[in-house]
Amino acid sequence: MIDKTKRRSLDIDNGHLDLDHPDAFDPDVEVPGLARTPLGTEPSASDIASGQPPSPPTPETTGLDELTRERDRLRDQLLRQAAEFDNYRKRVERERRDQTDQTVVDLLQHLLAIVDDFERALRADARDEPEAYRRGVELIHKHLLDVLRRRGVKPIEALGTDFDPHVHQAITQELSPTHRDGEVIEELRRGYMLGDRLLRPAMVKVAKSS
Repeated sequence: MIDKTKRRSLDIDNGHLDLDHPDAFDPDVEVPGLARTPLGTEPSASDIASGQPPSPPTPETTGLDELTRERDRLRDQLLRQAAEFDNYRKRVERERRDQTDQTVVDLLQHLLAIVDDFERALRADARDEPEAYRRGVELIHKHLLDVLRRRGVKPIEALGTDFDPHVHQAITQELSPTHRDGEVIEELRRGYMLGDRLLRPAMVKVAKSS
């Protein structure tokens, strides 16, 4: 019986290790002439091919491995963040597009209601009550202006003001001793603003003193 208080050994008969021996694969058993390789230091394929013993890890290789792992971690993190940002950008664009489409739909629905009013007015006989018919058309016009106003559209005040090339388009000039030079004396087509943005200038007639 092998003394377990000492490091055990196996004999090799005729230069061959008896693999049937119960202690043949015991890590605590020493085999004469056969060195066991510690775990974690197995030789690489190149070491086996060259017949050279495995090289122990050095601080340089350990540091390089750590840098490689850190590089891979940062690269994966960057790729995830890039994917998340791309998804966020697509979501914002989709929400903005949906919001714009909904705004257009709302405006068109209000305009279609006004078209319905005009169609009813066209079917009516204006000869019986011309004044009532006119009031009805004026209500439709007022309804249309209200829809535009709620969307930020407002008319440009032109008549009686000084000519402003930023919002007025002078179609003609007329001598008028009763008006100051450069005064808008007639509005030929109304202009409109969308907030601070010019939608179209007002076409006007401008007075000149001489």
